[in-house]
Amino acid sequence: MAMVGLFWIVEGDVYVGAKPSGESPGVRLTSEGVLALGHGQAGLYPWEDVGALTVVDVPVKSLKRQVGAVADMALGTVLAFGVGSGGGDDAPPLMTVRLAAFGDERELGAYAAAAVGYTATEVELSRAVLARLTEGAATMSTTLAEMSRWGRAREGGSPRAGEREALLRGWADR
Repeated sequence: MAMVGLFWIVEGDVYVGAKPSGESPGVRLTSEGVLALGHGQAGLYPWEDVGALTVVDVPVKSLKRQVGAVADMALGTVLAFGVGSGGGDDAPPLMTVRLAAFGDERELGAYAAAAVGYTATEVELSRAVLARLTEGAATMSTTLAEMSRWGRAREGGSPRAGEREALLRGWADR
């Protein structure tokens, strides 16, 4: 499994945001269409009906967000050793996947996979890849197949920032 921009790629499966588990919201991109997963949003939107696809409410990496993540980790360690009482919301930020289909706009939820947010460049490039997927069947098929092929061949987790950006640029230009 690997994270490349806003995409979580597990073997041949491509998700926007984190791969959901249980009833958690999520969005999977398949050769048939955009598959909404989770409680209250399950459904398949065929590619031929999808006119636009973008993501908003994306957490962008910042120094403040990184410091907050370190502070949360430190607090979690203290609480794990029995000092104080814990609680708190450990859920990652929820992003909104906007999908124009069937003559109107749908909003689907997907959790962010990046603990401290995504770089602005990766967000921009990921949105370009999503736009590319809606340009027609041949473009979608080629781009999604390349993303899946890369995921099946990938070993060792997520690549470094430079490689992630290069992959996104390549997928956006397919």
